[in-house]
Amino acid sequence: MAAVGAGGAERPRLSLRWREAINFYLFLAPWILGFLAFTAIPIIASLFLGFTKYNAISPPDFVGLKNFRFLYDDQIFWKSLRVTLTYTVVFVPLQLVSSLLLAMLLNLRVPSMRTIRTIYYLPSILPTVVTGLVWIWLFNADFGLINFFLYKAFEIRGPNWLGSERWVMSAVIISGLWALGGGVIIFLAALQNVPGEFYEAAELDGANILHRFWHVTVPMISPVILYNLMIAMILSLQVFTRIYVLTQGGPNYASYFYNLYVYDNAFSYLKLGLASAQAWILFVLILLLTVLALRTSGRWVHYSGGV
Repeated sequence: MAAVGAGGAERPRLSLRWREAINFYLFLAPWILGFLAFTAIPIIASLFLGFTKYNAISPPDFVGLKNFRFLYDDQIFWKSLRVTLTYTVVFVPLQLVSSLLLAMLLNLRVPSMRTIRTIYYLPSILPTVVTGLVWIWLFNADFGLINFFLYKAFEIRGPNWLGSERWVMSAVIISGLWALGGGVIIFLAALQNVPGEFYEAAELDGANILHRFWHVTVPMISPVILYNLMIAMILSLQVFTRIYVLTQGGPNYASYFYNLYVYDNAFSYLKLGLASAQAWILFVLILLLTVLALRTSGRWVHYSGGV
């Protein structure tokens, strides 16, 4: 009787565990299905298509490394890669410095600072297409507000920003600096977490404001600098919508970014296999740069409680 009683008590316990496990997987199932349908399966399919000739009409034809060999010999591919890397090398440092300086200003204790912070954050949540159209008007060579200001303030006739190979990259960079809100908010949170006693100790030691910034602020927020650096780098290499609205790659491929070429191959020319190969090349490039940033971060990133 004792054995039967023990077995009867064990069965409800096991059935309870099964019910908990079933409930757990049922709650998890929507995310798993969504991940498989919209992330995992498309990634695997893209990797496979990168080795095929596929136009979305006929079945994929396996061609091995032919797509990658074609890109290696393709001048437009290298042009788009060079444009993207040039933009990234120039834009990322400008964005980091501008975001940090703006965050330091927004960290000051002045009246209505919360309202001012909200105003500076708003551009980062506006739709990219809308802001792109606004910048087209601002950069207009004939009646744009920027050239109007240059003429009225300095009597300088502004350039054809979006129609000149010489100036189009400058216009793209300026339009990108418009939306600094995300990085500013992250820097602002980091600045507010720096203990005030560190600044007081540095001031007692005779450190001026620049020394306090370089020897106290920068080391304390260095993990956040690394984070913003990596996010800015990845987004710069993947930039598409704003460029498509502003220039569509012109003039003469001067702003023909990498993802514009991927888009054209995929949807304009229906070369989906070639576009998939391009996407994986970009993935590998971003992965290598990310690993490089992480490997070198040990020399300048300082974590509290760490070395």
